[in-house]
Amino acid sequence: MATETAKRRLITSFHNLTPEQQAEVRALYPLGFTDFMTRYDKPDGTFFYTVPYETEDTYYMVKIDVKVDDGQDDDNDGYYDDDDLKGADELADQPSDDPADDDM
Repeated sequence: MATETAKRRLITSFHNLTPEQQAEVRALYPLGFTDFMTRYDKPDGTFFYTVPYETEDTYYMVKIDVKVDDGQDDDNDGYYDDDDLKGADELADQPSDDPADDDM
C-alpha cells in the first residue's frame, strides 16, 4: 500500500520566490489577485494578504504587497479650506471681448 506524502505548506513573500515561480504566479492570475486574496490578521493588529500557489511538492500561501486605501490622503489636507480662486475677482471686473457675455 503506497502512502501519500503530504505537501509542505509554506507562507512566503512573492519577492522570495524564484523568478520562474513569480512568472507562474502571475500566469495563474492574469487579471490580478484581488478576487483570490485571503486576509490574515496577526496578533499585533497588523495584517497581510496571500494568494494560493501550488507546486509538485509544496502548497504556498504567497504574501502579496497591498496598498490599503484608508480614505485619507495626506497630500490633500486642507485642499478645500480656501475655495476662493486666486485672481477670480480681478477677472470678474475685466470687460469681456466675447459678445455672448453681453446677453447675461
